[in-house]
Amino acid sequence: MPSVTVTRPIILLVRFMQWSSAVIVMGITSYFMHNWPKGEHTIYQEVISTMSVAFFLPAFVSPFIPDKLSKIVLPIDIIFSYLWLTAFVFAAQDYNWHNCAVNAPPGASCSIKKANESFIFLAFIFTFFAIGLEVVNLWAQRESASYNDKRDGHHASTEPPAAAEPAAATP
Repeated sequence: MPSVTVTRPIILLVRFMQWSSAVIVMGITSYFMHNWPKGEHTIYQEVISTMSVAFFLPAFVSPFIPDKLSKIVLPIDIIFSYLWLTAFVFAAQDYNWHNCAVNAPPGASCSIKKANESFIFLAFIFTFFAIGLEVVNLWAQRESASYNDKRDGHHASTEPPAAAEPAAATP
């Protein structure tokens, strides 16, 4: 049984890496959009990174109240894992298949493009890891609560049944 004291710091580290990667992608992509022509893939990466920076914020609190936030955070992670995977595929197509210097955005340094691609992949992989860790943290929290209830004698099966209503008399 994983302990909440073990899962919380791990998930917080993964959440920080997930959010930081999205912030870095947002910065690099904004730099591209400011200095070079905007292509569809660049706009897509900017939109996904900007939305991620906002939507990933509740995930920093979810390790502490998983029963309430996991219902929100898990679907966000699942959706954004696919969005980040798509962004990575777009970056790989733009920067690796042909001459990097002439693909979106044309004229930008290939080293910056490859850094962007790397952080896009990191945003994807940390979002993917966060899905599993969120489930493990939720499970650990429920197991911990169940253990504490049993230890304190508050097990649900030990409570007396509700009193039955008396049967109505038939005339």
